[in-house]
Amino acid sequence: MAAKQTEWSAFSDVIAAAAAVVLLVIGLAIAGLTKEPVMAFHGLLFAAGAVLAGIGILWTFGHHNDQPLVGADTTSDGTHYQDGPIKVATLAALFWGLAGFLVGDILAWQLAIPALNFDLPWISFGRLRPLHTSAVIFAFGGNVLLATSFYVVQRTCHARLAGRWSPWFVVWGYQLFIAIAGTGYLLGVTQGKEYAEPEWYADLWLTIVWVVYLLVFLGTLIRRKEPHIYVANWFYLAFIVTVAMLHLVNNATIPVSLVGSKSYIVYAGVQDAMTQWWYGHNAVGFFLTAGFLGIMYYFIPKRVERPVYSYRLSIVHFWTLIFLYIWAGPHHLHYTALPEWAQTLGMAFSIMLWMPSWGGMINGLMTLAGAWDKLRTDPVVRLLVVSVAFYGMSTFEGPLMSIKAVNSLSHYTDWTIGHVHSGALGWVAMVSFGAIYCLVPWLWNRKGLYSLKLVEWHFWISTIGILLYITAMWVSGITQGLMWRAYDKLGFLQYSFIETVEAMKPYYVIRAIGGLLFVAGSLIMIYNVWRTIRGDAMQDAEDQPRVAAAPALRLQPVIQVK
Repeated sequence: MAAKQTEWSAFSDVIAAAAAVVLLVIGLAIAGLTKEPVMAFHGLLFAAGAVLAGIGILWTFGHHNDQPLVGADTTSDGTHYQDGPIKVATLAALFWGLAGFLVGDILAWQLAIPALNFDLPWISFGRLRPLHTSAVIFAFGGNVLLATSFYVVQRTCHARLAGRWSPWFVVWGYQLFIAIAGTGYLLGVTQGKEYAEPEWYADLWLTIVWVVYLLVFLGTLIRRKEPHIYVANWFYLAFIVTVAMLHLVNNATIPVSLVGSKSYIVYAGVQDAMTQWWYGHNAVGFFLTAGFLGIMYYFIPKRVERPVYSYRLSIVHFWTLIFLYIWAGPHHLHYTALPEWAQTLGMAFSIMLWMPSWGGMINGLMTLAGAWDKLRTDPVVRLLVVSVAFYGMSTFEGPLMSIKAVNSLSHYTDWTIGHVHSGALGWVAMVSFGAIYCLVPWLWNRKGLYSLKLVEWHFWISTIGILLYITAMWVSGITQGLMWRAYDKLGFLQYSFIETVEAMKPYYVIRAIGGLLFVAGSLIMIYNVWRTIRGDAMQDAEDQPRVAAAPALRLQPVIQVK
């Protein structure tokens, strides 16, 4: 059996090395044949990624052919958990997260003080804005989802990730996609679709990576030793499958040339708008909601050491959310050329989303039944629970804003920006921070985090930053909406557009200050994680819960730090 395993590992290494050679040839061919400097740069970037992949494969083939890949964790039942890719995705999430938050705050200051654009095209608002949204959603959020889904599916299935090289390909291939897309934005390459800006060749590469991601996840579920599939895996699977469908349909394009960056969307007019917001809203619904609900359903019970409050409710939550969310996209197109019935359909399904969303929120919060004291003693639990509270608030506000009468006031205003960031910062980022604080000691085999007090500082600084941000945008947005619809006695607009812009100045400054606090909290987190990974002595070992330690270390006595 061991000889057969060694033979299969060697075969896998050869196939992986051959694939790296093929990708190298494709990258060099693109760089050599294209007439566009940006495309040539991306071809060379692709080739460089293939070279690094080949070196890693050959090194492993030469040194560890008969061993589990570097990063594999052996459990008491002999299962080799493949944690190396999870570590890479966790560190990538921290890196891209800080970059995305920082760019977002720069944009906030540019809106408050336009001179900060410096009349330089590559740092103008138009290029940095898609860089910010993609960095925080797909680079930060995507890597958190990769890390947590690979961790959760292994532990809940008691099975190693499927494939020898596939998990590594998913993680590093995803980083290559981020690099190509991000540099493309800065250099002016974009197809101009919200949350879907990368051009056709980046989309094609992401499709390949995503299909392998799905196969790895499904393969791990198939080889599970547990007969039951834990609910978090259902949410992860829905996120992976639906995002694949959304990506393929919305990004259906015809490239002008196989060695050129430009392409044309196959849809036009209101059909294109409908497809885009079917994609855009469900990117929020499945990428930023379903996937992160998988995090909630694993990490909150794990951290508070309590079972899910109601497993039956979690199943109802899953199926109702999955069915209803997919229909809600048209509410982004109220008062447009979209047929009235489609607008009303989107509004109706958005209102119905209140029920499963709040059912999930209640399930997450009530999991603390019997463990409410941990909110006072464990700031990681506080991060996770406050994120669920923000989830409940955002999923109340979203359906409210989908109602046509409300939408007529809120649409195109900063109220929408406040709503998006209450979900993105309050829900997605906070639950991600909590998950990372759990994962780091578990993955790097530490007895706990370097400092819980730093987690406390991170929590409060980030929470204050979020509240400053969203309240400023709420007030700003409602003010905008009211000023735009104000008429004088003669029926003329009471305010010119520039007057509404001037009225926003103080709120934009407050928003930028809130963003700066959020960035500061992220820096505290990165410092704390770095000291934890380095193995530095814990500063408050006596305050850290048993579950903070890696599983193998939880029964060992805690060494008090004097």
